[in-house]
Amino acid sequence: MPEGDTIHRTAITLRPWLVGKKILAADGWSDWLEFASLVDREVTAIEARGKHLLLHLDDARVVHGHSGMTGSWHLYPHGERWLKPARRAALVLETDQLAVVFFNPNVLELLSPTQLRRHPHLSRLGPDLLGEQLDVEEVIARFRTQNHAPIGEAVMNQTLCCGIGNIYKSELLFLQNIDPFAPVAQLDDLALADLLDLARDLMQHNLQGPTRTTRFAGDGGKLWVYGRRGEPCYLCGTNIRLRRQGDLGRTTYWCSSCQPPADGSTQPQAEEHDQA
Repeated sequence: MPEGDTIHRTAITLRPWLVGKKILAADGWSDWLEFASLVDREVTAIEARGKHLLLHLDDARVVHGHSGMTGSWHLYPHGERWLKPARRAALVLETDQLAVVFFNPNVLELLSPTQLRRHPHLSRLGPDLLGEQLDVEEVIARFRTQNHAPIGEAVMNQTLCCGIGNIYKSELLFLQNIDPFAPVAQLDDLALADLLDLARDLMQHNLQGPTRTTRFAGDGGKLWVYGRRGEPCYLCGTNIRLRRQGDLGRTTYWCSSCQPPADGSTQPQAEEHDQA
């Protein structure tokens, strides 16, 4: 699933081609959009909010898209061959210069101002880590409401702060030597602030794209632990482990030597195929 920096990068890419432009044609297969009502509307702003992308129109309505695991936004000059089949295009917006295509989204809907304010997901999002004026103290206060939750689950909770996904979760906790299974209460406010500052710094760095990296040592590596189950830790040589966390079973990668339990307790076992 795209993480917050991916959606912000998408917004940066789309803005020069859509903001201030009139929609000349609209099509797609979404049941939630009245495509004809988009024609002759102007896009006034494009907003990234965590993992959600919002296209604001001049009549105050908003096109809301969430990519999920498979969605992606593409730009195509008129006449250029698409990289994906047209049957996968949930939304096609045409301007005088090009077509903006949203393929395979998890969510695509058209919202009125009232629907946007009352949206069951958007209205509950925490502060965006890439927001222009992030209030770290507010985010820490939100984390304190989940003191009993494992930190590896809390950082993925988009109601506390939004933008962190599986990759950043594993990488951030490794870089800060934090046990992913430790309760939030074990981290003091300074440790939480450092974690959030690092998350923001890495995500801002990766806005430049096109690939995501948390390593800058010039050795060709991109990530410290994510996707490296069973491979040796770059720092200590211990095999990287994997275990699923939370109700959705999101994967967590960690080094049991670099990220030991602070209270001396035993960490959960890695999954069976990870024991070798």
